[in-house]
Amino acid sequence: MVSREWGNRVAYLGPEGTFTHLAAQELFRDEWTIPYKTIPECIEAVAEGQVDLAIVPLENALEGTVPLTIDYLFHEVNLFVVGEVLSPIEQHLMVHKKQVANWEDIQGVYSHPHALAQCHKYLYYRFRGVPLHQTTSTAAAAQFVFDHPDECIAAIGNTAAAKTYGLEIVQDNIHDYHFNHTRFFVLSRSNRRIDLAEQREDQIKTTLMIKLPNDRSGALHQILSVFAWRQINLSKIESRPLKTGLGDYFFILDLLEDENSPMMKGAMEELAALGCSVKSLGSYFTYKQHSKEKTNKVSKL
Repeated sequence: MVSREWGNRVAYLGPEGTFTHLAAQELFRDEWTIPYKTIPECIEAVAEGQVDLAIVPLENALEGTVPLTIDYLFHEVNLFVVGEVLSPIEQHLMVHKKQVANWEDIQGVYSHPHALAQCHKYLYYRFRGVPLHQTTSTAAAAQFVFDHPDECIAAIGNTAAAKTYGLEIVQDNIHDYHFNHTRFFVLSRSNRRIDLAEQREDQIKTTLMIKLPNDRSGALHQILSVFAWRQINLSKIESRPLKTGLGDYFFILDLLEDENSPMMKGAMEELAALGCSVKSLGSYFTYKQHSKEKTNKVSKL
């Protein structure tokens, strides 16, 4: 497990029963996990020293990057990624136990925006016209349904949320595509690395946020060449608005190399010489969440 020098306070996007909570439990089973209502609250908690680590969602295989996480790390705080978790995501339709007999006539579906999007086809063909309501998390949706037992409404979430809030899963695995994973960042104020050898993948990764020099033709090509001729492999590149005007962007690069390697140090020097502004989130290992909970459903799809 994580060494005690890391402390035992880990913030996660709550409430209890979210996918982030499951990821936190997988990686930090013996640590003190603390729920926060929003991603910014989780990030600010570690930035302000209220907790030692924070785990937040970064990217989903179906819906892409969580912009709020990336933008907050670029614009608002100076934190480091000390690990990432890849978690399988299974979405289920759940209702209050008082509404099990009426679930096919639900009058509203509640969940996180990404979860609603991941189940778009199912909701379109099965509950077309039923209002969809966004919540801060899938567990918050489950809690809302639990708190309104006399309303014929449903939540989309995982089995942990159903168990935590006493709901009944009436349709399981309603996500549109079977390969559905979410990537979570583990954040810290210190540029260090967690090392849980029994769960770790051997490949190390570095994430950079790069602002290009202004008004230079071929600037992005030059940046990519910095890594290409050094044979540093990019696993991802993405752009986000700088929030300074239309057409102004910064780039997020995931590199399969240690930031302390000679080649990476040389790359950073060349980026500076090219006039780039570079913010490194550090180097870290990837961990896979293996545990899945079995569903106890009323009916199958």
